[in-house]
Amino acid sequence: MYYKLFGKFRQVFLIGIAAFFVVTGGCYHKKVPAAGEQRAIPAINKVVVVGFLPAMQQGDKADVVRDPISGSVFMAEPVPQGVARRMTDVLFNRLVDDERFGLVSPGQARGVFSKIVDSDRNVGMAPVSIAQAVGRSFRADAVLAGYIYRWREREGGDYAVKRPASVAFNLHLIRPSDGAILWKSKYDKTQRSLSENLFDLSTFVEGKGRWMTAEKLAMIGLEKLLAQMPGAPVKEDEKPAKKTEEDGN
Repeated sequence: MYYKLFGKFRQVFLIGIAAFFVVTGGCYHKKVPAAGEQRAIPAINKVVVVGFLPAMQQGDKADVVRDPISGSVFMAEPVPQGVARRMTDVLFNRLVDDERFGLVSPGQARGVFSKIVDSDRNVGMAPVSIAQAVGRSFRADAVLAGYIYRWREREGGDYAVKRPASVAFNLHLIRPSDGAILWKSKYDKTQRSLSENLFDLSTFVEGKGRWMTAEKLAMIGLEKLLAQMPGAPVKEDEKPAKKTEEDGN
């Protein structure tokens, strides 16, 4: 059975309903806070970007698993080879572009990470403790690391699928000195048709009304996490207006 983003006879109706929610929603709903969680944190100047690791390897059985850093629960599946490295590269390049932190690259982090986990005396070392050790080796203020739990490709094309794309991943900022999680956020999304979820209009619009690939869906999620992360650049339309002499004191 193929799923379609619109049924022929419901297309106009659904668009009208969606438009209604967009136009009227702001009249009585307060702005929902960002999904990212963070505590009051000191200034972060230097960050080691460990990036993403696959939660499951090829050959593992899909299962419900608990994140070893935050304790969040995910429906996890084996992650295709190379996905974590590609996502890490995109993450690092985006952070370089917005210049929010001084960065230690994933390549540098991997060298230290490998030495730590390959050492016999560190067998069974907890992920947070490993992150702390990596961060301390670079005298960093935080370590950025996360897991990819699901990367399920769509089965079908842009306008009809047997199975939609589905991705799940998270990120954490970990303080090397004590292992505290300064910030965390996750993205866990299976694309649905507009008729199945009218309240997720933003994903429908970002996908331009098409069934997205797993990579496209993941890029949307990564942008959301970066926007929630401490130190995110302020968008031009969110900057306070500059006072002029005519505005007075």
